[in-house]
Amino acid sequence: MNLFIRKCNVICLSLVLLTGCTKGAVETQVKETNNIASSTKEAKTFTNPIIENGADPWVTTRDGIYYYTHTTGNSIRVWKSKTLTGLAEAEYKDVWFPPVTGPNTSNIWAPELHFIAGKWYIYYAADDGQNENHRMFVLESVTDDPQGAYVDKGMMDTAGRWAIDGTTLQKKDGSLYFIWSGWEGAVNVSQHLYIAPMSNPYTISGKPVEISRPTYDWELVGNPTINEGPQVLLHEDRIHVIYSASGSWTDDYCLGILSTDMSSDVLNPASWKKGEKAVFSKTDQVFGPGHNSFTKSVDGKEDWIVYHAAKTQGSGWNRNVRMQPFQWNKDGTPNFGAPVAEGVPIAVPGGE
Repeated sequence: MNLFIRKCNVICLSLVLLTGCTKGAVETQVKETNNIASSTKEAKTFTNPIIENGADPWVTTRDGIYYYTHTTGNSIRVWKSKTLTGLAEAEYKDVWFPPVTGPNTSNIWAPELHFIAGKWYIYYAADDGQNENHRMFVLESVTDDPQGAYVDKGMMDTAGRWAIDGTTLQKKDGSLYFIWSGWEGAVNVSQHLYIAPMSNPYTISGKPVEISRPTYDWELVGNPTINEGPQVLLHEDRIHVIYSASGSWTDDYCLGILSTDMSSDVLNPASWKKGEKAVFSKTDQVFGPGHNSFTKSVDGKEDWIVYHAAKTQGSGWNRNVRMQPFQWNKDGTPNFGAPVAEGVPIAVPGGE
């Protein structure tokens, strides 16, 4: 009990002794004093960025705990936190370091942590020091601890083509799919989004199918042109893939959307509908918002987007990590609003 309340309670008790108030009157006065003190407290808030340096943020939850990772470049690091706003100070462990030789020694990008069929899987992009050799790889947990040991399950079969930013889609019928960003050929002209079926969490079992390529003006800023960072967002009976468009080094990096029904054939490109406009893009204070992930508040009642943005206008790949809540439109599509500027107070996620 704080000093203000203690003083009020002492005053109330003194009044009781002087006027002969009943015990019930004392209790009523204490409750009223407590309510006044409570109503004067400021709502808990935070401001962006939540992590001063970082890119390609990924967060997921299991048993009430948040697990987070982002690109470090030379390892895979997993943070563990009870709150989203506590990620920056959270305990972390480096769960994997690249080998000295081989196809995955360098440029470890955009790791993602997924819990599938009772085990943790980490999907990440890497190369042998040459960007044109970037491919997707996967690790499998030895125990149920996402900060524990992992076994290297090797390279994902993306038809021998350049690939980054892999993620998974699991439909209600249990079918599993891999979605990533890749080149159409062997030359860095444009990055497209591909999907393929999986027979298990570490095996692609079918040919890649293209579901998106840069076509709209807001996707075509920078060279090469880019669709990357696909993230699955499920809502009711709809599947949304939120992806990053335009060059990640530009102020115009932004988010687009692909949507389809849960019952559709996701391997049929015609099943996917692309939004004609970006769903999350720069403002006059926030530049290059993109490559995100999604999660719920502690109480499970709020949807949150966690993303990176350029620290300043024109700062390119000098980025930090931010987050904000989002809502849903009547047609079942997400409404992310505009990215909130640094220093603007945002109410902490529900339950924190």
